[in-house]
Parts: sequence; structure tokens; C-alpha cells
Amino acid sequence: MELAALRAKYDSLAPELTERSRRFWAATEALSLGHGGIGLVARATGLSRSTISRGLQEVRSGERLEPGRIRRPGGGRTPTARKDPKLVRDLEALVEPTTAGRPQSPVRWTSRSTRRLARELQALGHNVSSHLVADLLHAAGYSLQGNQKTKEGTRHPDRDAQFRYLNVEVVRHQRRHQPVISVDTKKKELVGDFKNGGREWRPQGQPEPVRVHDFLLPQKGKAIPYGVYDLNRNEGWVSVGIDHDTATFAVRAIRRWWEVMGRPSYPRATSLLITADCGGSNGARVRLWKWELQQFADRTGLRLTVCHFPPGTSKWNRIEHRLFSHIAMNWRGKPLVSLAVIVSLIGATTSTAGLWVRSELDKGRYPEGVKVSDEEMAQVLLEPHEFHGDWNYTIRPHRARMK
Repeated sequence: MELAALRAKYDSLAPELTERSRRFWAATEALSLGHGGIGLVARATGLSRSTISRGLQEVRSGERLEPGRIRRPGGGRTPTARKDPKLVRDLEALVEPTTAGRPQSPVRWTSRSTRRLARELQALGHNVSSHLVADLLHAAGYSLQGNQKTKEGTRHPDRDAQFRYLNVEVVRHQRRHQPVISVDTKKKELVGDFKNGGREWRPQGQPEPVRVHDFLLPQKGKAIPYGVYDLNRNEGWVSVGIDHDTATFAVRAIRRWWEVMGRPSYPRATSLLITADCGGSNGARVRLWKWELQQFADRTGLRLTVCHFPPGTSKWNRIEHRLFSHIAMNWRGKPLVSLAVIVSLIGATTSTAGLWVRSELDKGRYPEGVKVSDEEMAQVLLEPHEFHGDWNYTIRPHRARMK
């Protein structure tokens, strides 16, 4: 009980205490508790035993400082920037690599967050934290400069039941060491010097200039990123299309993932579970999607199981917060001036959890309005599941797996 009472008392007082008064308060509490008081106060407050012991010495000596002072003259740590003269120069070279003569800086194609900057500085031999990086940037006249959107759809009565069913299918495939992927189309991006959401470190008052109006530039077009996220391996694939977001484009992206990343990682795979939104190019009602999956199954010999998320729940698709969110953070505040820049930024995306991403430009043409006849649909070996067969189904190949 004493520990909880001390913790509650400290939590209420801490915002009002200075460094010195915090030591004094901790020391007086330790004195009042007697034997073992230092250890109890340290556990309750998180203060080190040496800090509390120093407070006890100051209390017992009756030492006093000038009004307004927290430390004795000359007390405190020497600023890191003074001990390490190259630190500020190297930091500015990372934040503004082109002006500092370092166009191949390792963070040129990555998010310039304080954590990433701190890691890069540590690799250069500097002893810094992300908090110190932020302080140094502010002191050097840098500030965060940029935006964001969210939207959720309606609620289906079988929403929770479908989530439970989908989770069972994922676990079943993972236990059999079969690949499980999450797929979706990321927001289409205009290619050119347009405003991009988010902020990055720039010299104060010098945001990167972009166009006032977001009108399509015909000579540059737009980028359509279709992503494939491997739930087992925390790896992503993104095909960047330039034509239309169709089911043919979607399955082509999945096929490229399988050829480049999937098959080498799962050489003994006999089935593949695909989790996808209920609408869009990979929608549950799209005939072309199912017909193209049949072609993919025939080409690879894989048994394809598809589980769609209920309508209005696309934000719960794993790819959104395991892959697309990291891509958005990586290129925040960065104008997507060319397709090469987009592919490079996507391919340079990482996360602290070890995400690895590969990206490829798809210059194929995917016309809209392609119809699949009843005769063609009859050739699709589609087996609806007992629960919501419109959302959950399996497509079998026409022949055994190719060796």
C-alpha cells in the first residue's frame, strides 16, 4: 500500500516539481520511511537511488542555492553538440542531403523522422537519441511542415462473424505453413510536383514549393499502387500501374509477387489464402477477378482460397496498417515527381518490426469494361464455403501443381 500511495503522490506532484525540488521531496519521503526508504521511493517514482541519496546529502547539509537556481554554477551535463562538433554538420547533411553535397544520403529515399535520423547519426559514430535530434533541429531553425484522411463504411449484420471466420482460415493456413496474403489497391497518386500529405523537416519558412492545383499532368499521368502483404513473413510487394485498376491488373500483381517473392519463400506450398476487401478491382462480385484467379491457379497449380472483409471494413485489412501506412509515412511531405521516385520510395519503406518491401513498375495496359461470359465463368472451378459463400470461396486448378 505504501508503494501505491507514494506513486500516486508523486504522479500528482511531479508536473510542478523542478529537478532540485524533486530530489528534496524524494529525500524527505525516504527519511520519513526509515530503513529501506530509498529503495521504496525509487520503485515508486522511477528516480535512481543515486539521485535520492544526493538529495539526502543536500537535506542533511542544509545546502541552499541562490533564488531561481536549480543547480550549482557549472552543474549539469556538457551539451552533446559542444562535445561532438561534427554532430550538427552531419545532421544537416542528412536532412538536406542535396544542399550539403550528399545526394546519395541513406535517408534521401526514406522518412526523415527523428528516430531514423538518430539511427543514421549513430551509424556515423554519434551518441544521440531521437529527442536530442529534435532539440538540435529546432535549435537549427527546422520545423515540421503538412495533412491526412480517414473514412469508415456501414456495418453489416454478419460483420463480426465474418471476422471470426476469416481469422480461423488464416490460422489454419499458417499452421499448415501455407502462404497467407492481404491485398488491396492503395490510393491512386498524381505524378508530378503536387502537394503530398504529411510533413518533413525543412529549414523554417522554406517548405518545398508545389503546384497550387491538383490537376492531372497528361505527360506524367497517375500511379496506381497495388499491394500484396505476406502476413507470415512481414514482407510486401507493390506493383505500380499506370493504366486502370482492374481485376486483371490486381491478379497480375499477385502473380508477380508469387514469381519474385512467394514461390522462393514457399517452395512446397500447395495452397494460398488471399484476404481482400469486398469491393474494388478484387471485389467479391467481380467476375473478372474470379476468372483471372482461375488462370493464376492453373498457371501455378495452387489451390486459392479467398476471404473478403465485410462491406465497410477496409480499414481492418492488414495491408492497410502493416504496409500502406508505412509507405505513406515514408513519403510524407515528399512530392511524387516521377514514377521512378514513387517506386524508389516504396522500395525503401521499412518499419521497426522488420518490414521489407519490393516494388516494380507495371507498364501494362488494362482496359476497363472487360466482360466475362457465362460460358467462361462456368470454367471457373469455384467452391463456395458453407458460411457466406459470396465472401468465402476456393478456386481449384484444372490440373495438378506444376513442377
